[in-house]
Parts: sequence; C-alpha cells; structure tokens
Amino acid sequence: MAFNDLDAVRDVCSREGERIACIIVEPVVGNMGCVPPLPGFHEGLRKVCDQYGIVLVFDEVMTGFRVAYGGAQQLYRIKPDLTTLGKVIGGGLPVGAYGGKREIMEKIAPLGPIYQAGTLSGNPLAMAAGIATLDALPVGGAWQKAEAAAAGAAQALADAARAAGAPLVVQRVGTMFTPFFTDQPVTDFATARAADRARYAAFHERALEAGVYLPPSPFEAAFTSTAHGEAEIERLAAAATQSFGRMAP
Repeated sequence: MAFNDLDAVRDVCSREGERIACIIVEPVVGNMGCVPPLPGFHEGLRKVCDQYGIVLVFDEVMTGFRVAYGGAQQLYRIKPDLTTLGKVIGGGLPVGAYGGKREIMEKIAPLGPIYQAGTLSGNPLAMAAGIATLDALPVGGAWQKAEAAAAGAAQALADAARAAGAPLVVQRVGTMFTPFFTDQPVTDFATARAADRARYAAFHERALEAGVYLPPSPFEAAFTSTAHGEAEIERLAAAATQSFGRMAP
C-alpha cells in the first residue's frame, strides 16, 4: 500500500483485518526523500489498528530524535504499539533497539517465550555513546539549533528556486529535509519518483563543487546537526543560486 493512502489501508483491513498481525510504517518516510504524513493519516492508522486488533509499529530508525526529541510519535501525538530505533540512539555507533507496550514486551525472554539476543546486544560502548547523546540534546538548545539549521537550509533552497523560476518542492520535518524538483505535491513514492532526478543530480554535483555534501539521491533525506550553522546555510544558498539559475526555463 502506498504511504498516505488511508483508504487503501481501510479497504485491505475490511477484508483481511483479522489476519493482519501488524502495520509497519515510517511515520515520516526518509527512504524516498522526506515525505511527511498527510493530516489524519497516522490518526487513521491508529484507529484502524485498534478496530482490528492490529499491532501498529513505528519504524523510527530515521525519525527517532530527528523530527523531535521524542521522535515522530511525540511530534504527531500518536502512540504506536511498538517502536524500532537504529544507530541514532547510539551516538552514531552500530546499535538497534525496539520497545513498546508492556503486554508485548513481556513476551520477550526472560519474562516470556520469545528469545531475542545478539553478540552486540547492550554493547557498553554504543550504550554509553547513546546515553551521552541523549543527555546532550536537551542542553543549551542543541536540538533546536539542529532543527533551525534544517529550517534555514530548506528556506535557502526554496528562495533560490523561486528567484530562478525553477520548479522545486522542499519538504522538511524537524532536522530532515529533501528538495524535490517538481511543482507537484510529493506524498508517496509515485509522486517522489515523478520529480526530476536529472535536475537533482546536476544540483548535487554543483553542491559538491561548493563543498556541500548532500545525499546523492533524492530518495534519501538530508539531515542537519549542531555542526551546521549560518556559514553552511550560506554556502548551500550560494550553490543553489548558481545551480538553479542554469535550470531556469
């Protein structure tokens, strides 16, 4: 089913709801560029899952601590039944985690019958780095600074495109953002794929020449951190202005 297509979810669940164990969703998609949910999409998923007894899983590997300190579930005020997280909780070191409702987590050994373990489970180095990162984010407006950098980057791209008359939709949630070379809304993979990837490639090359390292594909979201500030945004704006000027109709 396509992201943001709540009608399709309802249709499938009306026919197969009793046989569906879970619905897994990236609450803000990052693997086709930054694609946020349409208003009411997650609320609808929560309602459908409650109706049919389906476990709602938020894949917050990408959105955890990036779209809000408490992840997308805090931002959109939706409580999933399970949450998955990746290396963002390890300060960049390799780590994965999941958590959820007590009634589900109590199924995991040693409390329950489901055995889960791994060589790196609870790795002390990754755990220490993750705790240090989470402790640092709320201090001194660190997370807010990272989000402000993303907002500045998105605005710089939009301003440069407007000045050049280049078709561009910049989508941002928290510290995630993606410029799509299109004049149409991007709400799912079909509309993301319809954007002009050749123009993105040309812009990416120009940005590299200016020392700005963006994802090489428009299907990957860009992220900002506390290392990004006005100087980096100005460099991005200059690269965009030069590149978009060549793309104008």
